[in-house]
Formats: sequence, structure tokens, C-alpha cells
Amino acid sequence: MLEEGRRALSVAGIDSARLDAEILLAAACHISRAMLLADAVRMDSDIIKRFRRMVARRAEREPLAYIIGRKEFFSLDFEVTPAVLIPRPETETLVECALKFVADRGAARTLDIGTGSGAIAVAVAMNALDAHVVATDISEDALAIARRNAIRHRCDNRIEFVRADLFPEGDMRFDVILSNPPYIADAEIAALEPEVREHEPRLATSAGNDGIAFYRRIAAGCPSRLKSDGAVMVEIGAGQARAVKALFRSAGFSNSDAIRDLAGIERVVRARLS
Repeated sequence: MLEEGRRALSVAGIDSARLDAEILLAAACHISRAMLLADAVRMDSDIIKRFRRMVARRAEREPLAYIIGRKEFFSLDFEVTPAVLIPRPETETLVECALKFVADRGAARTLDIGTGSGAIAVAVAMNALDAHVVATDISEDALAIARRNAIRHRCDNRIEFVRADLFPEGDMRFDVILSNPPYIADAEIAALEPEVREHEPRLATSAGNDGIAFYRRIAAGCPSRLKSDGAVMVEIGAGQARAVKALFRSAGFSNSDAIRDLAGIERVVRARLS
């Protein structure tokens, strides 16, 4: 069955055909991939049918995470559906920066703008146990998934989920504001891999003509929502650091820098008012 799946996925142009086939067959068997590779399962007709349906979906370039319904991020397991962006390893750079910043701040107030699956909010809450997190999203479907992920990891009592277009209502100020906003220019959407272009929510990827539309809004809104010694940290696309830092300077942030991810790409812009 693994060889059948590998062949089908290879024909579909999927580079990780063998690995994907293993993950799908393990999911079809309701066991771990390690158990599958240990040959610790007896195949039956239901498993085979389930596996072939999964392979057919993956051959249509549906993301693996949507097919199995989960994705690991920051060593935590998250539910994902087509209503949310699939968490990426590079976003862990943003979480690491945030955790370093709040480490000595006790009950730090943290705002996660555009929370999606809740990956950033939950990862912060699970690793900064005194932090209080507010997580916003414009999509009620996304917020429902984020809430379930917080409940799954038993940190829902420290995360407040709010439906909002970027910032929550009120005058609460935060120690740190985080966001992984859409940052792909509209003209670049057509060139994306079909997994992203055809399956992930356009609401979470498309960012206007120049790809920095959301950073303009975040930069403009942050000064009135940050504590005087607070910071804003945003994930960026490759090559966007200079433009995004300029936006924060224009908004009154005098101190900004870019942090590279493990691939050496400038991935996070961090800015402070003073």
C-alpha cells in the first residue's frame, strides 16, 4: 500500500511522495508513523479504502495537514482545517522572539493579531505561564478552531479570543504585540504552489498590490496599544524587512531590527517606541 501511494503521489509531482504516503497510511490506520514503520498493523479493506481516498486528495495537491487534520508547531499538535493557514516552522522564530521578550515581565499582556489556528497564541501561553494573551481574528471559523486548540492544550483560561479586524476594542495596552499577517502580493498568488494557491484561505495570504498592506495598518495602530516599554514583532516575507522597518519608523518607532530564521532569511521585524 505504501508503494502504491508513493507511485500515485510521485506521478502528481509531489517531491515528498514516500513520506506523505507513510503519514497518510498511518492516519488511515489511526496509529503513529513509528508504529506503521514497525509493521504493527494488520491491513483491512476499510483501511485500504480510507488510505486511497486520502492519497487521491493529496494527488490533487490538497495540503497534507488538511487531509489528516493536524499540524505540529513549536512541539505542540494543532487542529487545522481549510479555514486557517497551516502553521509553518519559520513562524517559530516569531514565538521565540516573543518568549525572550516576556521572560522577565511576569504577567505580560500579549496581543496576537490574526491568530488563525491559534498556533502563536497557544505556543506563547504554553511557554510563558504567567502571560495573558488576547488573540484576534476576523474569521469566526478560525476563532472556533483556535479556541479548540487552546482547550486541547489546557491554556484556554489564559487566552481571550476576540473577533476583530486586527485590534480589539477598548484601550488595553500590551507588553508585546505579535502578528503573522498576510504578506503575499496579489500578483504573486498565481505563482504559488497549488497547495497554497488553491487550498489555503486567501484571507490569510493575500496582502494587496505590494504585500505590505497589513503592516501599514499594524504600524499605525500599535503606538496607542503598546505600553511605553513594549514591543511589536511581526513575521515578514523574504525581502520585506527594509520596507516594513520603514513603516514602523514612519509610525514613530525609533528602534527596529530584523531577526533571521534558521534558513538565514530575515523573518521577523521587531520594533520599539524608544
